[in-house]
Amino acid sequence: MIIEELKQTYFENITNSSENFIKHFHDSYAIGITNRGLFKSIKENKAEMSYTRSTRVINPSEVHEGVSKEWSFTTFYPKVELLSQIYEQIFFKRRVPVFQRQIIEDEVLYLKLYIFFDSVFKKDDKMRVEILLLEALSYLIKNYANHSKDKECDDKNINGIKRAKEFIHDRLCENITIDDLSKVSSLSKYHFLRAFKREFGITPHQYIVSKRVNLAKSSIKKGVSLSSLAIESGFYDQSHFIRNFKKVYGYTPSDILTNSNIIQY
Repeated sequence: MIIEELKQTYFENITNSSENFIKHFHDSYAIGITNRGLFKSIKENKAEMSYTRSTRVINPSEVHEGVSKEWSFTTFYPKVELLSQIYEQIFFKRRVPVFQRQIIEDEVLYLKLYIFFDSVFKKDDKMRVEILLLEALSYLIKNYANHSKDKECDDKNINGIKRAKEFIHDRLCENITIDDLSKVSSLSKYHFLRAFKREFGITPHQYIVSKRVNLAKSSIKKGVSLSSLAIESGFYDQSHFIRNFKKVYGYTPSDILTNSNIIQY
């Protein structure tokens, strides 16, 4: 079932945000709608404005940042597998859809996503949720997926940077240094930093912080204390973790536990 891919997926319904969001990325897609207010979305140094009743789409591992003003929005973070399954059902090929436009002005798409989100937060019957999910994402893919890529080609094929990336993932919670990454990539520090930023659009430090925040977010609902979670995710302490988490999501980790508008499906 398609809906099985929604398990552990986060949904956010934020009523008022005036935050600055630092450069970061997600391992999943980020798909959301602007209900009110304004958001300036910045990707690859290109800024687009998200106004009321527009949709915002960020691809997996795509570096982005932004600025919000009295922004009311609803967002979810669907897995790559979910969209590739729907793509296959439409086009009979297993591919990962890629979206070039970060802001989409389409009233039909907005309403399809709005009704889907409303169904999720109301905890409707799973069949209704799945139907609405398929209707919204199939419309998005058919109308706005500019191209696709083989799933097997997700990782970049630059050997040194690929080894450094794998090193980071294997030792994410450890104290990783530029010396470590330079050595494992077989590049000088200078050439490694240039190559890494060219490949991912952010520095190794920003990449590591994003990965740690993503890791921590996936475990918050498990009942682990924030202080323990901070250390387990590789942050110096709880305040360091909270500060970086808010720079990425615009709210604190504790909001996930206390705010009914932030749920994990």
